Amino acid sequence: MSRLAGRTLRLIVVLAVVAVVAFALAKLSPIDPVDAYLGADIARVGPEQRALIAERWGLDQPPSVQFFSWLQSLAQGELGYSMIYNAPVAEVIAERFWISLPLVGTAWLLSGIFGFVLGLAAGANAGGWADRVIRLYAYVLASAPSFWVAIVLLMVFAVGLGWAPVCCAGPIGVVPEAVTIWDRLSHLALPLITLSILGISQIALHTRAKMAEIMQSDAVLYARAQGAGTLDIAWRHGARNAALPAVTVLFASLGELFGGSVLAEQVFAYPGLGRAVVEAGLRGDVPLLLAATLVLTLFVCIGNMIADSLYAIVDPRLRRPRPSRVGHG
Repeated sequence: MSRLAGRTLRLIVVLAVVAVVAFALAKLSPIDPVDAYLGADIARVGPEQRALIAERWGLDQPPSVQFFSWLQSLAQGELGYSMIYNAPVAEVIAERFWISLPLVGTAWLLSGIFGFVLGLAAGANAGGWADRVIRLYAYVLASAPSFWVAIVLLMVFAVGLGWAPVCCAGPIGVVPEAVTIWDRLSHLALPLITLSILGISQIALHTRAKMAEIMQSDAVLYARAQGAGTLDIAWRHGARNAALPAVTVLFASLGELFGGSVLAEQVFAYPGLGRAVVEAGLRGDVPLLLAATLVLTLFVCIGNMIADSLYAIVDPRLRRPRPSRVGHG
């Protein structure tokens, strides 16, 4: 119980620090929220109207007052009101989250599966041609920016070959109720591939390193002496032990995955939570920016906590020994 309380306390501290830093960065930004709110109508609005708009959104108050006012609303379960969407922040985040969930969730799952399999194959055949090919793929894409990969895929498969739509989560001009499952999948394909191939790299490299270490162990040497093949050894002796770094990286990669989704959604004009974060930052929508930042931070922290809990399941050696009771005669 004390361990859970400690984790909860650390989570609260992390969220508080993230909120302060995000608010400070938003206020240091050169973007004027009133100008961003007015957009093309800025030339037709006088100083009096600008002052009324600033008063309406509480932008005429000092930054400290704005921040503590937001904290007070957060304590009451309210995330504020979005300037650019003209809707409660909670509704905006919920709507965009459910659009991003199929993209991020599927990419996360595919990254774990394919990264683990490729890592096992490379580590089990360390030094072979398969190992060299997998490592080359992993090293190249692990260092490639997600927006660059997204642009390349967009230019090749959408613009050049015409195999996929150029943008959005559905056909332009079609109401959401009329969008078919095939339309949604076709618009999801390129952003999903972008996030998946980038996430596979990290998991494959860590799994490969652990698997190569396992293949040099005495247990594997004894298994080979008994006539076991490489595939049988990799599955029976390597998979379970190599799963530990894979699980670690998989849950720790949630932050990178969300970061990549922000850029990928921007390139493909995919209307998910990542694109909403970009718009909030570019247009000075502080309540939406703070709330989205806290939500993403919460997911990353929960992912790390789940990884810590799974360590003991994957590797029993990491379980904490229970204190022994010594009887007194």
